[in-house]
Parts: sequence; structure tokens; C-alpha cells
Amino acid sequence: MNNKILPSVFGWMFIGLLLTFITGYFVSMNPNMLLNLFTTWGLLILLIVEIGLVVFLSARIHKMSPTTAKICFLLYSFVTGLSFSVYFVAFELNSLILVFLISAIVFAIFAVVGMSTKIDLTKLGTYLMMGLIAILLCMLINIFLNSSTFDLIISIIGVLIFIGYIAYDVQKIIRMNELSMLPEDNLAIYGALELYLDFINLFIYLLRLIGNARDN
Repeated sequence: MNNKILPSVFGWMFIGLLLTFITGYFVSMNPNMLLNLFTTWGLLILLIVEIGLVVFLSARIHKMSPTTAKICFLLYSFVTGLSFSVYFVAFELNSLILVFLISAIVFAIFAVVGMSTKIDLTKLGTYLMMGLIAILLCMLINIFLNSSTFDLIISIIGVLIFIGYIAYDVQKIIRMNELSMLPEDNLAIYGALELYLDFINLFIYLLRLIGNARDN
């Protein structure tokens, strides 16, 4: 497979992750900003903006200029960083760094799988989506059950699903490039967004599994 697009994809993904983590860290250091963000209205606005940016970028990527696509991706990474600050408050910094490194290693392994496998992973996408919908429903149910065992199972399945998504999305990006489905600059941003979401979700589920929460 021709994977020449991937360095650009991974580069933009890294920039997005760096922006998210830096934003989350600095917001977590500002109590006034935290109080303003984590109100009912603040959380609702963040959620709407995040979903809106992802939908807009994914739906309009074919028609966007490369500059607009890059701005949207960076804006999404920044907004995600605002909500991500809660993890810097809830978990020890050493634990966050460790889980980030583990996530990066796991991501790298399964990105290589996606680049090198001869198996067509296209059909895997359907099962991954079904699994993702299932764990979202389970998380909703567990809000009422508040079961730690159920939460553990959900987190394990979440890790497995996003491991699968990493390999699937890497292969998909390579094939989109081979078929010239998007201009290279736009495909780099689209691919970066897909893999950024995979990494962030993998990180969150691993954090739920092995992260050390703060005592206060």
C-alpha cells in the first residue's frame, strides 16, 4: 500500500493532541476558568461546539479550502482541551503521563498493523460502529446502575474497540489516498481528525482502567 500521506496525517494529529493537552493543563491550573466552564450551561455549550465542529469538518471536508480545514481541526483540538481539563483535575499528573505513553505505544503498534496488513478491514468498520453504539448505551445505563464492575467491563471493551479503529482508520486513509478521494492537504486533516479521535478515546478508556485518581 502507498502510505506517503501518513507522515502528514500523523504530524497534524500530533499537533492536535499537543494543543489539547496543553489547553487542558493550563485550564486546570485556573480555578476561575474551571468554575465558569464546568457549569451545566458551560458543559452543554462545550458539548454542542465539539459535536458541531466534528460534524461540520467531516461533512464539508470535500469542499473546504486546506486553510479552513486546518483552522477547524485546531479549533476542535482547542475546544476539546477545555473539556479535557477535568482529567488534569481528577487524575494525578504522573498517571496521566504514564497512560499517555501507554496509549502512544498501543497506537503505534496498531497503526503499523493497519499499514502493513494484507487483510481488508473494511467490514470491520460495521462491527466497530455497532460496538461503539453498544458501549455508549451501556454507559448511559450505568449512570443509573452506578456499577463499578459494569464500568470496568465497558472500559475494557472501549479499549478493544478503539484499538480496532486505529488499524481500520489507518488502512482507510491509505486507500482514500490511493483513490484520490480528497486533495492531499484535506485528506491529511481528515485523517488526523479520525486518528486524533481514536487516540483520545483510547487514552480515556485506559485512564479509566489504570489511572490513579487524586485523593482530593
